[in-house]
Amino acid sequence: MQSQPSPLVEKLIPRKGVITLFGYGISATVDHGHLILKDNIGPRHRQAVFPKIGHGLKRLTVIGSEGCVSLAALRWLADQGAAFTMLERDGSTLAVAGPIGPSDARVRRSQSLAHESGLAVEIGRELIAQKLDAQERVIRDVFQDGIVADAIVSARESLGKAKSIKAIRNVESLAAQEYWARWRSLPVNFPTADLRRVPELWRTFGTRSSPLTGSPRLAVNPLNAMLNYAYSLLETEARLAACAVGLDPGIGFLHVDTDARDSLACDIMEPVRPLVDAFFLNWITRECLKREWFFEKRDGSCRLMASLCEMLTETSLTWRHSVAPVAEQISRMLWSTIRNNKRNVLAPTHLTQSRRRYAKGTPKIKVLIPQRPPHVCLTCGGKVTLGHRYCSHCKVEVTTKALIKAAQKGRLAAHSAEAERKRAASRRMHLAAQKNWDSSLLPAWLDINAYKQGVQPRLSRLTVPAIRKALGVSKGYATNVRSGRKVPHQRHWLALAQLTQLR
Repeated sequence: MQSQPSPLVEKLIPRKGVITLFGYGISATVDHGHLILKDNIGPRHRQAVFPKIGHGLKRLTVIGSEGCVSLAALRWLADQGAAFTMLERDGSTLAVAGPIGPSDARVRRSQSLAHESGLAVEIGRELIAQKLDAQERVIRDVFQDGIVADAIVSARESLGKAKSIKAIRNVESLAAQEYWARWRSLPVNFPTADLRRVPELWRTFGTRSSPLTGSPRLAVNPLNAMLNYAYSLLETEARLAACAVGLDPGIGFLHVDTDARDSLACDIMEPVRPLVDAFFLNWITRECLKREWFFEKRDGSCRLMASLCEMLTETSLTWRHSVAPVAEQISRMLWSTIRNNKRNVLAPTHLTQSRRRYAKGTPKIKVLIPQRPPHVCLTCGGKVTLGHRYCSHCKVEVTTKALIKAAQKGRLAAHSAEAERKRAASRRMHLAAQKNWDSSLLPAWLDINAYKQGVQPRLSRLTVPAIRKALGVSKGYATNVRSGRKVPHQRHWLALAQLTQLR
């Protein structure tokens, strides 16, 4: 009986402070004070052991629902200030747990009464104004479309006249129509080897609304599915940010209250959504998507494979830093309505630490840049190094085809009527120069042997442009003279001898 080969165990290492578990056999437990994480897909097993000091873990994300997470593991994450999120591949959020800041009942009361006090309109107007500013930059910088950008600017200017939440929503909706309409024809590129397996619907962005639901849910192409997943990551970070500043993530201002979402988290997301869009625009316009990153369900909806979900989850901390100022801004606006607040005049800044930074003289906050998208070969989809478009194998084939194509163009150009006319004129000129040349001008010592033994060996020290200038001939002729493949006419010998300083 043959023994089964032992599975290959890979070490899990936090990337950008994020660990993503997926597959089957997901496990998060604690043993002797150490957090132990495991997952596996087939023969591939991954494991990590983190001590309480120096672990570098800030986010633990679980994709799927096959496995177990112990209460001790959740307590370990809470003690270390790390967040836990549980997501589906379609982007829906199953569970979120993270550090919760101190809650002030007066701020939450102000949050609940914001619609009656009129503060909800002011907050909503500010959030949408920031969103439209960011959308304008995306359209103007990436798409370079001044007409659509001006339409968004016009919508933003009309926000000042919006006196209700409904009016603010109408302004945002009109701007969104202009914004996403510009995305409609955006091409989505795949490696040449994957094209035969890629549906035609996947090769452009299309509409933001899915034909299956009439909304962004159940996206039917890769780019919309990637946006949905990234927005889910952004929503979890917005929810954690709301809790960290002591607000109720379910009581929003712009979004309607429903059982399926946290309205305030969705409000906090709005100014940051264009930053997510810009990240994917930079990805799509520079790199290809691989077919193996996606699969199509029986109903036609597009889903992300776990490997791509893991790559996208690593951007979580970037979105965390982006939503932090927005959450604190809302907290300040609510805090300003509290009366008799003599002990704490200003709202706390638990996320950005801006008050502490200002006190230390460093008010600027470091901006995190999302990790670069993976570089893939345009032909086979394999990995390539930064600055290259093809892998080492495909590069040979692509270069060969390019040289053949260039040679074909060169041959066609060389046999065109214009090229024949120029060659005929050049031949007539050189024949006339040979006919009018006086052989008595050539020194007696400079014969064919003197040229081959004295002048020719010295020509290798000269450059082709120098020989061209001295003789008034073409580049190809000068190259052959320099290499010795061509013995020039006798009228050129003296000029070459003087150029090589033979006499």
